[in-house]
Amino acid sequence: MLKHSDYMELALNMAKATQGQTSPNPAVGAVVVKDGDIVGLGAHLKAGEGHAEVHAIRAAGEKAEGADIYVTLEPCSHYGKTPPCSQLIISSGIKSVFIASTDPNPLVSGKGIQQLRDAGIQVHVGECQSEALELNKHFFHFIKHKTPYVTLKTAITLDGKTAAPSGDSKWITSEESRLDVHYDRHRHDAILVGVNTIIRDNPHLTTRLPQGGKNPIRIIVDNHLRTPLDANVVTDNESKTIIVTNESVKEEDKIPFMEAGCEVISLSLSRIDLHHLLRELGSRSIQSLYVEGGSAVHGSFLEERAFQEFIMYMAPKLIGGRDAFTSFGGSGVAAITEGLEMNIVSIESIGEDIKIVAVPKKHSSKKEG
Repeated sequence: MLKHSDYMELALNMAKATQGQTSPNPAVGAVVVKDGDIVGLGAHLKAGEGHAEVHAIRAAGEKAEGADIYVTLEPCSHYGKTPPCSQLIISSGIKSVFIASTDPNPLVSGKGIQQLRDAGIQVHVGECQSEALELNKHFFHFIKHKTPYVTLKTAITLDGKTAAPSGDSKWITSEESRLDVHYDRHRHDAILVGVNTIIRDNPHLTTRLPQGGKNPIRIIVDNHLRTPLDANVVTDNESKTIIVTNESVKEEDKIPFMEAGCEVISLSLSRIDLHHLLRELGSRSIQSLYVEGGSAVHGSFLEERAFQEFIMYMAPKLIGGRDAFTSFGGSGVAAITEGLEMNIVSIESIGEDIKIVAVPKKHSSKKEG
């Protein structure tokens, strides 16, 4: 016999398959079970379309009456672009609801559960909760802080270099690692680099996966508006591009970029305030930000403690040279004890490389991004 956790794991796996395509909504999966048989499956596929519970209950049909449903997130209880799922569950005759995680959205939080219980339905909360929280960490962070969840990504050699002294960095890591990066681009709402990356590499900053994928919004940090007008991020129309520059830049210099379809955000500081920038991006409903900048950009995010996750790909190469580039620039700290302490979340092999994922320890974070 399958356990409650088995059914919830199935719902979580379906939700994971939709990551990157449901924003600004969370990824959600649902499974309807009756007498030990799976009679309905569903996942939320896209914002504005039916929620996971809707698809699962429709698939179950009349078999939903007296059945159990396993949902990775608390069913919604309000009218948005779709009717409330809590009312659908009640009207379908389902007897028990297993929920992995409550919804932090104030419009929903606790209300869906209460509606179900008021209708006499048994509600169980917390099955596979940690997996559910990890699944929608971008959404949960955004709901709480109104700023995007920031992931810093870097690729280094065994001796900690990101590029040779000449600036050449193609390619440090394996093809498998580079493909993994494109999966992360697909899962994030936006990608950020500094203007030097645009000038040096002229990247597209798009998602290139065998089956396609969602292109993130491109964000270019460019204090003095040095982005070339013929840069790929300006001309390719593959995704929206936002150029973040200084208020001192003349309006007439911004016009050609806006005519090309770019949005230009002007901040009123000589040095771009990352927390201000993150609030600006949050106001545009950007829930997650993937930072692929150079050492200067990464150094700024580290100095400001303006990130939630750090991903490092380490390749079995040695470059050497004290002038070779490293992941983080800036002035750094004066003593080791002042460094930002991190928790390593995972270590895995990808191709010939090693991928390390780490998050800041709570007590080490000076500021919340």
